Formats: sequence, C-alpha cells, structure tokens
Amino acid sequence: MPETTPAPLPPAAPRPRNRRRNTRPKLSGDGPVRRIGITLIWGLVGFNVLLLLWVVLQSLRGTREIFDNPWGLPTSLRFENFVDAWTASNFGTAALNSLNVTIVSSVLTVAIAAPAAYYLSRQESRLTNVLTMYFILGLGVPVQVILLPLFVMMSRLYLTDSLIGLNLVYIGTSMPFTVFLLTAFFRSLPSELEEAAALDGTSPFQTFWRIMLPLAKGGLLTAFVLQVISHWNETLLALTLLQSTDKFTLPVALISFVQQQTYSGADWGGLFAGLCIVILPMVVVFVWLGRRLTEGLTLGMGK
Repeated sequence: MPETTPAPLPPAAPRPRNRRRNTRPKLSGDGPVRRIGITLIWGLVGFNVLLLLWVVLQSLRGTREIFDNPWGLPTSLRFENFVDAWTASNFGTAALNSLNVTIVSSVLTVAIAAPAAYYLSRQESRLTNVLTMYFILGLGVPVQVILLPLFVMMSRLYLTDSLIGLNLVYIGTSMPFTVFLLTAFFRSLPSELEEAAALDGTSPFQTFWRIMLPLAKGGLLTAFVLQVISHWNETLLALTLLQSTDKFTLPVALISFVQQQTYSGADWGGLFAGLCIVILPMVVVFVWLGRRLTEGLTLGMGK
C-alpha cells in the first residue's frame, strides 16, 4: 500500500500586533465642566490683574481727579503721592521692620522644618505617625481661635510689642504647613541614595546635609517663598501684638495711615500709593519666582 504524505499545512497567518491601548485614565473633568472651570479660573485671574492695575493707576492721580472719574486714566502722573505716603506714615521704618521679620522668620521656619520633615518622611513608627497627625491637625486651627490665649501668653513672657516675639509667633504658626509641605517633598526623593550613602559609611546627618538637602533645594525654595509672601502680608497678629509706631510692619503702618487720613482729610492718591508700597514687592517676588514655585509644589506631589 503506497504511503501517503500529509499535505503541508498552510503557513500561519501573521499574528496581528496588539496595539497599545491608551491606559491613561480619562479625567473626570474632561468636557464642558473642565472648560467652565478653566474659564472661571482665568476670569478670576483677569479680574485680579485688572484690579491691581486700577490700584496702581489711582496711586498716580489726585484726590479730586479720583472722585471726578474713578475709572479714568491719570491726566498727569503724580509720583509725589508715593513720597507723601512714605513720609507721612513712617513707611521707611515699617518697611525695615517688615523686611526684618519676614526674612528672619522665613529662614528660621524652613531651617527648623527641614530636618523635622526629613525625619518624618524616612521613619515609620507610631511616634512619627502621631507627630505627622499633630502637624496635620495644626493646619486646621485658625489663627483667630488662638489669638486671645496667644496674646495672654506673650504678655506674660513680656514679648508683646516686640519684633522678636512676632518672629517667634510667625515661626510657630507657620511650622505645620511648612513641615507638611517638605515632608511630601522629601518622600518624593529616592531612598536608594541613602542606602548607597550608608554603604559608603556616611552618617545619617551627613546624608541629610550633603545629599538629601541639596536635592531638596526646590522644595526649600518653595517653602521659603510661600513663607515670605505670607509673613510680609500678615496683618492680624502684627496688629494684635505691636503697639509702638516704631515697631509697626507695613500692613499695620498702612492701617495707621488710613486712620490718620480719616481724621485729617483723606488723600486718596496717597492711600492708593501706600497700598502699592505694601503689595507690589510681593507681586515682583511672585513674578520672579513663580515658575520655580510651581515646579517645587509639583515635585512635592510626586509621591
């Protein structure tokens, strides 16, 4: 019986390559809701920019001109309004006080919060969990709640009407947010660097000081800028704790200038000029470091 050879099998069809699906989750805000939200945000930004420009324009006009046409452009630039506001309300001394308090309190806040945040981000224990929760709870305590007991305590310590006392208060009230921000930032840094440093015989402090701290300079700068803006504009605590004119910060000096103008006849051009003296420095800081500030906040959300 002749042997039969099996018919050759047809070549297998090429297996279609699976197209890589887009696994990126669709944002819940995609669509009209997201567009409306973006429109509202840009509308709010535009409103604030126009309001700032309006304040600057009014600072270059006279009182009668402001009342005759509040929304008009200045017919002549009255830069003497800034000179009058600077000299009539002792803004020079107040500016130095604000600069002193802002720089000292911001630097010390970041310097104290950085090692605390690094420890909380690298150690997992019941103690660190309790401390982390303690700082988180501190974020939810309004300053108005602790204002009266804080004033009583500072009075008993003879730290009212003192820039040193105001610095201590600013450091204490800013610590929860700064520790919370830097903890998130340190957690975004890879732990392999610390393991490699430990193999080289580097102590934990040297690892923090020489390796992790330079890598965290973006987060440190972000925390510092946020504290500078917050302390420069802070009014309630300074108004409560300071009584002497030579100790006033710029926001308190501005309030005193408004009260002075109320009784002596309001110079609205000078009032707007004083307002510009208070707010424009922080606008310049934000424009200068705004991108770095955003990058630092974004990196801190990495983990």
